[in-house]
Amino acid sequence: MWCPEGLHEGDAQLLGDVADKDVLEVGCGSAPCARWLHSQGARAIGLDISSGMLRKGLDAMEASGEHVPLIQASAESLPFADERFDIVCSAFGAVPFVADSANVMAEVARVLRPGGIWVFAVNHPMRWIFPDDPGPDGLTATIPYFDRTPYVEFDGDGTPAYVEHHRTIGDRVREIVAAGLELRDIVEPDWPEWLDREWGQWSPLRGQLFPGTAIFSCRKPR
Repeated sequence: MWCPEGLHEGDAQLLGDVADKDVLEVGCGSAPCARWLHSQGARAIGLDISSGMLRKGLDAMEASGEHVPLIQASAESLPFADERFDIVCSAFGAVPFVADSANVMAEVARVLRPGGIWVFAVNHPMRWIFPDDPGPDGLTATIPYFDRTPYVEFDGDGTPAYVEHHRTIGDRVREIVAAGLELRDIVEPDWPEWLDREWGQWSPLRGQLFPGTAIFSCRKPR
């Protein structure tokens, strides 16, 4: 699943045919996407910086009996040789949570084979200007779109526990191009009529008015 709007890779085919392909999921969390890719015949690997989330993935694989290699590492320094993968993907993982997302693009370009695919989904950049509220209060713009100050939450000791970095659509395009990749498409999924649930800041009310997700589809030139 690419996003809270319910866009499933089985329907969207943004990655193309993954069977017998070397696929890396960046920011995999508990690796549901990597595990699904494995079920479709891919040689999938999941990577995440969080040992806790990777443990959840290991527990899930023990229960299912299917196993995908999981690696704890930063998206800003991928521990793989050049041109190692046919496909790299990320669904709401890693890209918004590192300060130097341009370096993530460069690292992905490095590990992709010529002709390889890089697809990643993030909060739609225009969401930055609205409060994280699924109701009417979430329809009023309060933060400048061009304010790139990170959003930070602190724990009881004053230590940053969550950080998210905002980039505009133009920022993302420039990061992709600077890494030597080709931007093929920006997918902005509609809110489907059948989806009536609220999830975090996502809701039918907001989804009918503006996009919640931006999916960037890129290719490394041959």
